[in-house]
Amino acid sequence: MDVARRNNVTVTGNPRGRTVVLAHGFGCDQNMWRLTVPALAEDYRVVLFDYVGAGRSDATAFSAARYGSLSGYAQDVVEVCEALDLHDAVFVGHSVSAMIGVLAAGMVPERIGALVMVAPSARYIDDDGYRGGFSADDIDELLASLESNYLGWSAAMAPVIMGNADRPDLGDELKNSFCATDPEMARVFARTTFLSDSRDDLKTVTVPTLVLECTQDVIAPREVGAFIHRTIPGSTLVTLDAYGHCPHLSAPDATNDAIRTFLESLR
Repeated sequence: MDVARRNNVTVTGNPRGRTVVLAHGFGCDQNMWRLTVPALAEDYRVVLFDYVGAGRSDATAFSAARYGSLSGYAQDVVEVCEALDLHDAVFVGHSVSAMIGVLAAGMVPERIGALVMVAPSARYIDDDGYRGGFSADDIDELLASLESNYLGWSAAMAPVIMGNADRPDLGDELKNSFCATDPEMARVFARTTFLSDSRDDLKTVTVPTLVLECTQDVIAPREVGAFIHRTIPGSTLVTLDAYGHCPHLSAPDATNDAIRTFLESLR
């Protein structure tokens, strides 16, 4: 299996620096990190990839059975790390990729030595004593809308997810990214994402972890960031002065500064 081709792996930056793996969220691809890469490339080796079904990955490798759970996506991460023979890498995951990174770190602890969670959520559905931001009915309605009219859902939801209504270009970019994703594969990833519950997985994290939350985020409210921070012993929580669910696009300087500060603390 050619993992580099399957996951459209890109390696850039300083070959002598510690490796940082950047992982995109639902409906996105590695291009979403284009404002982060320059901030890291001088000092760090940077690895980017697309999950199967996203970006320029090999769509023929898609399996609804494998990618019907977050562990299938985590296996992509593991195989990328193994193909590049990574050791003690820092995994930076946006949104659902934060939890995928938790799973991958548990599978190959020798290959992932630290985690950065950008706008993470351990569970999107509210539960007793836990606020995820959505009711079960909300998620059912969201998934039904996505499955019945994916392009229409993308056009309506992208600006809401991105936030920053005064910067419509950001919402347009996310919409275009959603629309570039194969609808059938997107439906599988959406169900896997929004029905996931990774709260217990957080308790397995033993590596240094940075949790980055936004001041306002309709997908991952601040109660979620506080929960993740409390559940992962020794984690660091930083609240970015940013709006929406994609701070690496809407507030790249603040996001990059927080990531770099964390990376420097690991030296």
